[in-house]
Amino acid sequence: MKEINEILKAYSEAKKAGKKTALATVVKVEGSSYRQPGARMLVTEDGNLTGAISGGCLEGDALRKALLAIHQQQNKLITYNTTSENDSEVGLQLGCNGIVHILFEYINAEMINNPIQLLQQLETERKPAIIETIFSLKRNAPQTGTVLFYRQDSDILHNNDIAINSIPDVKKALETKTTLIKKMQDDNENEALIECIEPVIALVVAGAGNDVQPLVNMASLLGWEVTIGDGRATHATTKRFPEARQTVVVKSEEFLDTIEIDDQTYFVLMTHDYKYDLAILKLLLKRDCKYIGILGPKSKLNRMLDDLHAEGISLTEEQLDRIYGPIGLDIGAETSEEIALSIISEIKAVMSGRTGTSLKYKTHKIHDSKVVI
Repeated sequence: MKEINEILKAYSEAKKAGKKTALATVVKVEGSSYRQPGARMLVTEDGNLTGAISGGCLEGDALRKALLAIHQQQNKLITYNTTSENDSEVGLQLGCNGIVHILFEYINAEMINNPIQLLQQLETERKPAIIETIFSLKRNAPQTGTVLFYRQDSDILHNNDIAINSIPDVKKALETKTTLIKKMQDDNENEALIECIEPVIALVVAGAGNDVQPLVNMASLLGWEVTIGDGRATHATTKRFPEARQTVVVKSEEFLDTIEIDDQTYFVLMTHDYKYDLAILKLLLKRDCKYIGILGPKSKLNRMLDDLHAEGISLTEEQLDRIYGPIGLDIGAETSEEIALSIISEIKAVMSGRTGTSLKYKTHKIHDSKVVI
């Protein structure tokens, strides 16, 4: 979501400046690639790039293709084949050993539900949504582009009737929160990238000590929205945490009063105040959140569990599974910055359903392949 948010901001600035733009989207990957389907990059007519469609190896040539799409005001699909040993034929020297299909769309600001307007809908609510992009690998076939936005309990927005044909698959992808590529049965051999996009991560931190500052900095770099709450007015200030979305002075018993919890909300307890952390943990046990990280040694967590048990609160296995204490991945972290890295990494691993082990031990592809139906 961070990339999309940055693209929307860059488009708004380009539009105000009267600059024409094109949107580049990775729509399909065969083999290995640095970026996966759904990666995007906005290109302005004066050559500014926002977002990324590769590790930097494609951007130079992609810029030229995007400028051509802007000049001709026409969508184009470009295929980069990096499986050839002689990849110098295209002057890219990629070495990724894969085939990457990238769709370049000219953004017509006058078009109703143009690609940017559809992407803008993602910012209106904190709920998963679907963006559908239709393309064809057939030579000289017309390229339809980004055509549809759908979120549960909302109207389906689209700019081309061809999108209606895949509504059942769109609804299924949203229900299962999966991204897939569907082959459509038509003369142009169209395919649809049906992409499920989750809301931005909301990181809620109880604590406003100095060790929270690098955590906020790292989370902000990833595009996460950070809320900080602490009972100390001297610590919980916007001056100390300028990158946080919200910093509040709040009593422990009122901590969750203004917090909206959804599937993308993660909690970290690091006030260094045992009673404050325990009070918030008691509140969170009554709510549906998938991650509660508690800073401190295992003895602190065991003490918390004992105190809860003494109050007649027995935790279920499901509740215990949601508590991570001591917090963070085991990377030998000692400094505040290292601990922040450990915490961020653990949250990302939980979010992705991974364990956080070294990639050198993986026996299959790093990224899960998108389902093709």
